[in-house]
Amino acid sequence: MCGITGFIDYSFKSDQHEVLRMADALSHRGPDAKGCELYTTDHAMVGLGHRRLSIIDLSPEGHQPMTSDSGRYVICLNGEIYNFQEIRTELEDLGAAPNWRGHSDTEVLLAAIEFWGLKRALQKSIGMFALALWDKKERMLSLARDRMGEKPLYYGWQGKTFLFASELKALRLHPNWGGEVDRGALCLFMRYAYIPAPYSIHQDIYKLEQGTILSLNEPKGREQELVQETYWSLWDVAHDGIENPFQGDAQEAVDELERLLLDAVGKQMVSDVPLGAFLSGGYDSSTITALMQARSSKPVKTFSIGFYEEGYNEAHHAKAVAQHLGTEHTEMYVTPDEAMQVIPELYEIYDEPFADSSQIPTYLLSKLTGKHVTVALSGDGGDELMRGYGRYNHALRLWNLISLFPKSIRSVLGRVFLAIPASTLDATFSWAKPFLTSYAKSGPVSLKLLKAGEGFRQPGFLQFYNYLLSKWKNPQDIVVGGNEPATLFDIIARSEAFSDKDRAMLYMDAMTYLPDDILVKVDRAAMRESLETRIPLLDHRIVEFAWRLPNRFRWQNNFSKWALRQVLYKYVPPKLMDRPKKGFALPIGDWIRGPMKNWAENQIKNERLKQQSLFDADKVSQIWKEHLSGEYENQELLWTVLMAQGCVQL
Repeated sequence: MCGITGFIDYSFKSDQHEVLRMADALSHRGPDAKGCELYTTDHAMVGLGHRRLSIIDLSPEGHQPMTSDSGRYVICLNGEIYNFQEIRTELEDLGAAPNWRGHSDTEVLLAAIEFWGLKRALQKSIGMFALALWDKKERMLSLARDRMGEKPLYYGWQGKTFLFASELKALRLHPNWGGEVDRGALCLFMRYAYIPAPYSIHQDIYKLEQGTILSLNEPKGREQELVQETYWSLWDVAHDGIENPFQGDAQEAVDELERLLLDAVGKQMVSDVPLGAFLSGGYDSSTITALMQARSSKPVKTFSIGFYEEGYNEAHHAKAVAQHLGTEHTEMYVTPDEAMQVIPELYEIYDEPFADSSQIPTYLLSKLTGKHVTVALSGDGGDELMRGYGRYNHALRLWNLISLFPKSIRSVLGRVFLAIPASTLDATFSWAKPFLTSYAKSGPVSLKLLKAGEGFRQPGFLQFYNYLLSKWKNPQDIVVGGNEPATLFDIIARSEAFSDKDRAMLYMDAMTYLPDDILVKVDRAAMRESLETRIPLLDHRIVEFAWRLPNRFRWQNNFSKWALRQVLYKYVPPKLMDRPKKGFALPIGDWIRGPMKNWAENQIKNERLKQQSLFDADKVSQIWKEHLSGEYENQELLWTVLMAQGCVQL
């Protein structure tokens, strides 16, 4: 794992100092070594910078930027190519192997690029990565990102300079940096609590989308549009899985999933530094840990954190799984004060607005783990592959009720609910409050009915699902001058590409929530502590197989992740596993109403918001007062504002 950065500067104002300064901003991603290359052409200065976290081949032969054997290509790689040994053997069998200098996966990937070209080399690779490749012969800069979006890569024009980096903090150090806030992207953040690709919080700066290669021909510069090419597409995988489903029976499906998982875990356990696993005690992390232990001759190092508040604690479940598997388990219990101390650091860790509150325990877990190992395997991705989220059933149940009404009547009902004042709704339906006890904690009956009114107005299922996922339902009302841009949700919803609602939700989450929330959360938290995380469930062979599985192998007998559970039950008895899912939720609402009230008020005080002119100060004041009084539980809305406040000023 590493940090990469660089530029093509047509103003000739950059030098080696700029490259190193940008790379040093990523020192947490690569504390072991740094390097840079600077090339002067007739048209521009080309800079490549690298910070190295040494994982495979710890010798200087793994140093980057790395030049290919012929001298044509120079690469900066962030990530790992898990099947590099097989690719190396194939190149040797074909007589295409160079004079190997070391045994790093970077050197093997460079040799593969020389022989097959970049696109074919990536298609042959199993891994997670973001890379920059400079082709001296063609004077072409290419950026590429792994299939599922595990590793980050930002890019864009600032004046006459094309910039790229693993994190925004490196781009901000270039002298041509402008850094204007993109109010449209801010609208998206207020809706989702993350910014979906390809957008970033800054104008003209984008996230490279998963499974793509972006190329810029240096001599033509801005006269030529950036060329983006897809080398792997989840869209194609999803539709191929629908058209060519797995034909075996249940046992064959479970056996094949176990085979793929064992191979993926085995490949991801290759490391020249200490390695362990995150273990929450849930199905996904327990499966990965069980398979790691099955492949290891000594106890695997596992890590978990717990909370003293029982409603938020799963550490004892993780400990029970660890004891059953015989791992070397380390756990740490965290007090509310220790968790709250992390919050001011979140702005620097995440670089742009990010408001998934589980970022706090994820960072604390990474901090603990990074003290003992350099690499940790994670169970992320299982919910999106194997239909693990409870919201899938919730969305389907609600939509089935709404669909009992014809579209024309739904629209009328929606307008009626929205036209009635909240006070009138509360007075009229106050009798219903006792029947909504478990759900009414988030506010009065009027809030539920107003949300229902908006739900009735949604024209199709994916729009309705998108609405359910939204924090701010109408973010343009809170962002001053904001104009919400189209996203993948809008495109897919209009196309009605998935008649199967289950698969529609899985696809959308795998393309948006997974790479832009879950994977961002884990990557930034872990890399802050110079810890590499690996995610076996996102091996593209497993993803492709999961999409071929009929729905009954994901959801069966009211159990989600059915096939994955059957694999786990071979190693861990069901009695240790079958319990309600808690996740990493924290009492953020109570904290900002109580011990962190002064910090929160300082972030969102009226005069500060009006001076920034990003948010409607009066609306923010209103939801803050409602939250303080206990009239509404507005923590989700407030957390987005609070997390935006620090990041937009970086």
